[in-house]
Formats: sequence, C-alpha cells, structure tokens
Amino acid sequence: MAMNLCVTCKGKGLCGREHCPILERFEVVETIAPADSLFGASPPSVFVGRKGYPDIFAGPLVPPNVGGSEARHYDDPKELLGRDIGEIIGLRSQLVRSYTRMNVKDAASATKAKNARGVGDAGGEGMSDNPALLTSQELAMAELPVDTEVWFTRPLNATVAFDGMLMPMGPAGEIKKITLTENPKVPRKVDYLVSDTDSLAADAIRELYRHDVSQHHITRIFSIGLLGAERKLVPTRWSITAIDDMIGKMLLDNVRDYPEVCDITLFTAEKFGNHFEILLIPRCFSFELVEIWLPDSVWSDKLWIGSDREEYSGKKGYSSLAGGYYAARTSVAEYLHAIRRQATVAIVREILPDYWAPLGVWVIREAVRDALRSGGVTFGSVDSALREISSRIRTPYSKWNGEIQLLDKCRYQRTIGEFM
Repeated sequence: MAMNLCVTCKGKGLCGREHCPILERFEVVETIAPADSLFGASPPSVFVGRKGYPDIFAGPLVPPNVGGSEARHYDDPKELLGRDIGEIIGLRSQLVRSYTRMNVKDAASATKAKNARGVGDAGGEGMSDNPALLTSQELAMAELPVDTEVWFTRPLNATVAFDGMLMPMGPAGEIKKITLTENPKVPRKVDYLVSDTDSLAADAIRELYRHDVSQHHITRIFSIGLLGAERKLVPTRWSITAIDDMIGKMLLDNVRDYPEVCDITLFTAEKFGNHFEILLIPRCFSFELVEIWLPDSVWSDKLWIGSDREEYSGKKGYSSLAGGYYAARTSVAEYLHAIRRQATVAIVREILPDYWAPLGVWVIREAVRDALRSGGVTFGSVDSALREISSRIRTPYSKWNGEIQLLDKCRYQRTIGEFM
C-alpha cells in the first residue's frame, strides 16, 4: 500500500484535501488545558499499547469533566456510528490516555495477588501488585461509565503524537495515582468468568458472547488480562483482531452445518466514505474480501487494490488485509448464524477520499452489520449481480476483476445441486 502523504506533510496541505486529519485533531486537543490531574467518567475504556512489548504502557482513557451516560458517546461503536468523521475525531481526541509501565505477565501476578487476598493469605509474597493495573482491570469489567480521578507525574502536554496511524486519541499522561470514585456496575456473567481462572480464554469468550456481552466489552477485558487460565496483557490492536477471529470461527463452526441460502442476494451500505457491496451466493461457506483504496483516501496517494479469501475449511495463516478482514467476516458469520444458512460471501469494499481520517476496524464491522440488516436485492445469476456491483463501484471493473477468485468459481464451476 502506498505511503501516506500525511507522514511528510504534517498539516502543510500538500494533499489538497478539504480536511486535514492532523490539524483537526490538534485543534481539539488544544482545548484540553494542561493539568496534573483530571476527573471524568471513563466510557469505560482502557488502552494497552504494543511499543516495547513485552514491557508496554497501559491504562484507562478518561475524558475530562465528562460524567454519566454522556461518556458512552466517546467509545461505544454503536454510539459513534451515527456521527460524521469530524465529530468522532472531536470526541476521541478529548480522551486522555493515562498510562503506566507494565509487563504483559503482570496480569497473571495481579490475579494471583487478588486470589491470595481472597482466601485470607495476608502474604501474597513474591506477587507483584500494580495498583494502576488493578484499577484498570476493575474499570474494564464495568458495563456503564465509571467516575475516575487520575493524578499525573507531570502536567499534561496537549500535543499530538503523529505516527501515520492517526488513531483518534487525545494527549497522554503518566499515572501517579488513579482511583475510581464509584463502584463499577459489572454484569454477573463477566464477574463470574473473570473469577474463573481454570477455564480457557476461548471458552470464556464463547460464554460471554452467548450471554449477549458486547464484543466491545469482551475485547476490553481480554486486552487487560482478565480471561483464561494463563493471563497476560494483550495490546489493544492485537486483541481486537483476536476477538474478531475467535468469534468468527465459533459462529462458522455452526454455520457450516446449515443449509445454503435460497437466492443470490446483494446488500450495500456506505459509512464514513467506505462503500460496501456484499454478495451472498447459494453455495457452501467461503469468504472473500476485495479492498480498493482510491487515490487520496487516508492510507494511499494512489490506487491500491488487494484481496484475501478462505474456502470451506477455513483461513490458514494471517490475512494480508489485517484486522479489516476478520471484522468483516465476523459480521457475515453473525448474519448467517442468525438466519441459519450458509453461503459463499464476496465483499467489495471501496474506500473513498471522503474517508479522510482512520477510525478503526469497527467501521468495517458495523457497516457490514448495517448492510445485512437493511435487506438485500435478489438476482437470477452471479453475472447480473456483478454487473450491479460494478455500476456502483467507482473503480473500473477491469482493474479489480482479477481479485475476485471465489466469485469466478461460482460463475464458471457448476455444483452437483445444479444438475438435480
């Protein structure tokens, strides 16, 4: 993928875009006065970094002077979905990332220390007990926003750390002390599985998902090291993909036993300059994602096209399309599981210049969910559906038709069922 112009431009306007992601963030961050402490309701949200792994920085995200249910608007994908990119950048840039240095194995030590205290062991000798980690874990378990007070080792410096990823997040401050000023409201199933140190993480995740704990919540507690027998902190970016992958595989284990969909059906949606065409074909499960990044979209200054896929037996290795592949597959698996059907699924995602700042893979997950909920249009053949897709994709079909390998199989290879 082409190098992002933002890396060299840094707000000078070289790209000619109407909006500058860097300046947009900087203007919002400047409104946060430098301070050595803050009080606000965490959405709840925690962030676990990956730099320096296995010695990383982690801690809660807290918007200054924001309380109650209002804090949910800063982090919950369902709350953010109806806003425009500028609004989301404005909200996310106000989230102060509090952090302290941790080792990924500290999660296991924290669990042992809590269990030792729980059974009356006054010693717990040899077990590291990081107060900031324990508070972050307590906050991460919460279902609703939690009033939080943080003191920093030095006043916050309201600057933007630019690294080309443009993650919508405000200034950071090293934790001196952190307290929760109210008791978090923790779902009973979350509390039970966090306390269960014998079950595997995959089993705990499956149980939480089946009891309607949101994927966003599951990702949070998994990342901060609260699930499984062998517990450790997992960087947020990795945990998002891991949860998508595990939930997707869990659902597909059932989907592969369902009958095929009855019709060739096309769904479409567009969110934040991401255009999706989703085609379901009456065949056994397989999945393909084609991504088309138009010139001057957020990651690329020229046209970039890529694809990845999996057959009935599943995905081998890590996708070349990274987290977006697993996010899209999860939403497809949820839909097929809900209608008790399987299908060959082809998705074409075209990223337009309107997508001027990256918001995260939740955009893909929620947009595909939204499209599949909206109802589709049926077609008599794959070719007629493909013509409809091509009419709505701005990039000429000749430039991306070589990427749709599974779709070609559906077009040219007949199944036994077609002869009966």
